[in-house]
Amino acid sequence: MEQINLSQMIDPFGRHVSYLRVSVTDRCDFRCHYCMAEDMTFLPKRDVLSLEELDRLCSAFIRKGVRKLRLTGGEPLVRRGILTLIENLGRHIESGQLDELTLTTNGSQLARFADQLVKFGIKRINVSLDTLDNKKFTHITRWGKLEKVLSGLDAAKQAGLKIKINTVALRDFNDDEIDSIIAWCGEQEFDLTLIETMPMGDIGGERADQYVPLSKVREKLEQTWTLTEIPYRSGGPARYVKIEETGRKLGLITPMTHNFCESCNRVRLTCTGTLYMCLGQDDATDLREPLRASEADELLESAIDEAIGRKPKGHDFVIERGKSGPAVNRHMSVTGG
Repeated sequence: MEQINLSQMIDPFGRHVSYLRVSVTDRCDFRCHYCMAEDMTFLPKRDVLSLEELDRLCSAFIRKGVRKLRLTGGEPLVRRGILTLIENLGRHIESGQLDELTLTTNGSQLARFADQLVKFGIKRINVSLDTLDNKKFTHITRWGKLEKVLSGLDAAKQAGLKIKINTVALRDFNDDEIDSIIAWCGEQEFDLTLIETMPMGDIGGERADQYVPLSKVREKLEQTWTLTEIPYRSGGPARYVKIEETGRKLGLITPMTHNFCESCNRVRLTCTGTLYMCLGQDDATDLREPLRASEADELLESAIDEAIGRKPKGHDFVIERGKSGPAVNRHMSVTGG
């Protein structure tokens, strides 16, 4: 008879929470238009959990049934000492308690760190890249350099990392470039996920000007590419098709046109120890206080259980012209998407 882990996290809708996304820093070396304002005010260092505290929190979630752990930011690789955290978390891969340790990055630091990421147990990464045009890349990231990201991708390939490109579809910016991005990903042997922009944080503009539904993007793509439905799931919200001409997978994340919440198995932890049970809701639980209140983990695990018991059925994302205010006030960089 199969044994049931009595400490596993089951939300009010019967979903088993087995995927934790951890924002290790709110800082980033880019200022992407859809993610944050150009003149961002970041958290003071005293408010940010130490690497040891992040390790302890992640380990508590792993004991409670998390099987997949993704490190995000901001840009996670700008966090000082991040490799120490990755190396320490790798012990859960070796013990068999954790199935996968992954990373989402903008690629700017990959040339420096790719070999060490592999050494410490990371096998695949997601790289955010919204355009292959130098001028457009500089515009969308404000501070980024495309050649640095492409060099980082080359280093990651050489190190043996599997790479998936994440591209946010943006009206009148890259919606005419997606065919070429698909072709490039095929040449590079990268999978690709397209993402609808989400109403998070004040970015200083009208979000309806950015938003393009992926249903329309897919209709256009099907004029060029043969897209075959496949049952593949990565543990996240994407639904996948195979691009027959390239042999690569194309993921579609559609929080606006198709609510993906029915199978949500994820929670998100910020670098301050705040746990968000839903990307599109403001309800959260402070785990920093119980973490620091005792060297034992009983208070911490009790707080986690209480939070999972409040996980909502779904988000309330809406984008309408003339209603440019965000659905939630925090920027995407706080919880890492």
